[in-house]
Amino acid sequence: MPRNDHGAGATGVAGPGAPPPDETAAGMTTGALARRLGVSPTTLRSWDRRYGLGPAVRMDGRHRRWAPQDIAMVEEMCRLTAAGTSPAEAARVARLRSAADVTGARAAAPAPEPVAEPPHAPGAAPLPAGPPPAARPGGAGSGLPLGDVRQECRGLARAAVRLDAPELEQRLTQSVRRHGLLVAWEEVMVPTLRAVGRKWESSGDRYVEVEHLLSWHISTTLRSAPLLLPRAEPLTGAPPVVLACTPGEQHSLALEALTAALGECGVPTRTLGAAVPAEALLACVRRVGPAAVVLWSQTRSTASVPLARHVAGLEWGAAGARRRPVVLPAGPGWDRRASAGFPRCTGLRDAVRTLRRLYDDGDGRRPRAD
Repeated sequence: MPRNDHGAGATGVAGPGAPPPDETAAGMTTGALARRLGVSPTTLRSWDRRYGLGPAVRMDGRHRRWAPQDIAMVEEMCRLTAAGTSPAEAARVARLRSAADVTGARAAAPAPEPVAEPPHAPGAAPLPAGPPPAARPGGAGSGLPLGDVRQECRGLARAAVRLDAPELEQRLTQSVRRHGLLVAWEEVMVPTLRAVGRKWESSGDRYVEVEHLLSWHISTTLRSAPLLLPRAEPLTGAPPVVLACTPGEQHSLALEALTAALGECGVPTRTLGAAVPAEALLACVRRVGPAAVVLWSQTRSTASVPLARHVAGLEWGAAGARRRPVVLPAGPGWDRRASAGFPRCTGLRDAVRTLRRLYDDGDGRRPRAD
């Protein structure tokens, strides 16, 4: 669940008619700064603890209050990490630039009145001169190639590049609650995943950790969907839909999205996940007697037409009332020729409609006969 750290206010209560406190003068709270930057308060505290990017002054009780100089420093940290610079290097450069800004401001200020004592203690090392070192470049096109997408995608992408797990969790949860599962998947999660994937392909292994962390949190959010959204009354006693990746297919995130969307409609499911061996899939179908079997394939090399036909030919039930499952090939690995003779779906929304119609026979419990 998202965690909010709004900080504690200064002690004392303003009297009637008193003007509101000046947040700039008093310093910005961690919660307010986190909202301004689009990160989580936990991230700001982590940067303070790990890299020393915290407020220079703390109020009574050790409550953080961020001065303009502190804010500029973490803004620089955000800019550098979003450009692909490692967090440790970004923090080093942000601290150096902040120190240089302070030095420049002091140099531009009017000279103080002469004093009897020298401004520096004897033997003190002089301040470093010259501009701070440039940030390590993030490589060509280090920003994720998102294109024309919802604003939520940009915030999600920034959190992913920063490896900001609490922010990813919060943004994904808010997206599902605000837009519903289908819109959140099709218009927020998928565009961001594709942008990370394209960046990974064009940058070697630099963005592997970003893709893995984003996928993990999307998977967690999809599995948490029953706690985030209202669900239809389950179809008690109805045969389930079996969802499985074809043998050798490791990409199972789309199946998790379909499982969550069917659960929202009350359709029972049995999800087997990635790279299901053919023997295991056939054994599951025989034991469960599903209304439908979804076979996910991300690439042509894993789209097995013989397996789809074999599953479609399985029968069970008493003589005279034999039943077969509806087989739904899903995913970009199935081209029109490979999926000929089977239902076709263009996306998550279409797949939910196709599978839900199997149960629209009046009582909603038994699949409609073909």
